[in-house]
Amino acid sequence: MTKGNDKYSIDSTDYTVGQDNVQKWGFDIHNPVFGICAGLIVAFLIATLVVDPETAKAALDGIKWKIIGSFDWLFIWSGNIFVIFCLALILSPFGRIRLGGKEATADYSFISWLSMLFAAGMGIGLMFWSVAEPVAYFTGWYETPLGVEPNTPEAAKLALGATMFHWGLHPWAIYGVVALSLAFFTYNKGLPLSIRSIFYPLLGDRAWGWPGHIVDILAVLATLFGLATSLGLGAQQAASGIHHVFGIDPGLGLQIVVILAVTMLAVVSVVRGIDGGVKVISNINMLVAFLLLILVAMIGYAISLGSISTTLISYVENIIPLSNPHGRTDEAWFQGWTVFYWAWWISWSPFVGMFIARVSKGRTIREFLTAVLLVPTFVTLIWMSVFGGMAIDQVINKVGELGTKGLTDVPLAMFQMFDVLPFGTLLSVIAVILVLVFFITSSDSGSLVIDSITSGGKIDAPVPQRVFWAVLEGAIAIALLWIGGTEAIEALQAGAISTALPFTVILLLMCVSLIKGMRTERF
Repeated sequence: MTKGNDKYSIDSTDYTVGQDNVQKWGFDIHNPVFGICAGLIVAFLIATLVVDPETAKAALDGIKWKIIGSFDWLFIWSGNIFVIFCLALILSPFGRIRLGGKEATADYSFISWLSMLFAAGMGIGLMFWSVAEPVAYFTGWYETPLGVEPNTPEAAKLALGATMFHWGLHPWAIYGVVALSLAFFTYNKGLPLSIRSIFYPLLGDRAWGWPGHIVDILAVLATLFGLATSLGLGAQQAASGIHHVFGIDPGLGLQIVVILAVTMLAVVSVVRGIDGGVKVISNINMLVAFLLLILVAMIGYAISLGSISTTLISYVENIIPLSNPHGRTDEAWFQGWTVFYWAWWISWSPFVGMFIARVSKGRTIREFLTAVLLVPTFVTLIWMSVFGGMAIDQVINKVGELGTKGLTDVPLAMFQMFDVLPFGTLLSVIAVILVLVFFITSSDSGSLVIDSITSGGKIDAPVPQRVFWAVLEGAIAIALLWIGGTEAIEALQAGAISTALPFTVILLLMCVSLIKGMRTERF
């Protein structure tokens, strides 16, 4: 690596040396990564067939909770470091660096760009938790944040602030570190779009050997298992919603139909690519999401207006206490919620970060990080305030099933809230559609990411390879539901979260490597 040079001292067209890419069956296979990942996935599925799902879940849950309990401080402090790191880059001279060089222009409009990164990042999570999470904190369903008394005005305020804490700056900073690192080394240094490229300043040519292989294999497994988990759990939520609205049996048959439909549409999307598929669906996604948000906000406008200011004030007041892992009186809560969330965001960061990098060429680092951190945080603030505030108000006034019985069924919580609102059936139908569309965007963008890693970092790998990964995600989710239902899916989720521990260290090293790389850039 030479200072003052726009490229690293390797030939950007020759990065496949030592990577053994092979063209076969219409695939562009990166042998070590593709082969090992495929083998491990097959081994996992066979083990799931042989081992009782409850036993597998208990074993993997044990590993997950041991990691969370032993390394809670590492997850929390790493999240804080990522936020500070991103904010520092926005304010630093490095913020003037343009991804792709001084003359680079953006490939996508600002609105389409935001729609894609938001839909891939956490769109489906907002549907699943925007009602259930604030209600859980307010009622003490699983303890309360910072040890406040449940079902009190203080608990109501903190429930909104703590929910926002889990979906605000910290997760987007985690995504931002990975996305910026990938985009910088790909577009400014001419390296392949793969996690290993980020570590070239630290590893040199060893990035193309086994150290790089291991990083990419972990990224593929975390992404694939995370997406399969979301498809499985999401299919259950969608089936619950369809049953709630249309009365169709929400059993295994409907769940499999949902996964098949989502997978088929995702295949169509990945075949069409980002411009013709992902971008179009993401734009539709955001239009439907804003329609639902506006309708709910207008129906309960008095509650919504008050909730927004309450959420913002509580978020600002409590961000430091919630970010401190030491001396907590609510250890069970912050390990079960905050540390779990941080581990989940970190395990998803290779997928979301790489997808954001793919669509972000032409943005300055300042523009990139400001948009990635602040715009989704602002949208999430509005969303959580409207839905969470409405749900807590129903609980306080004992309105509807959610208000009288509390949180009894997480996937159904949003639909229960809609039941007592004007146009409740219409809202539920829109919500079911939105859940399904969010799944399509997660599946197709995830397939493109895995496709890139397993082809050695190529941005446009063969179409059959894209289809292969999209189909495999759905097949894994169906197989797990068929074999072990929720137990098998949650076992897979525990396995995906366990990958967050090594990835936390990898992300911290990314920050070091990115600074070393940016110091060689002319701007």
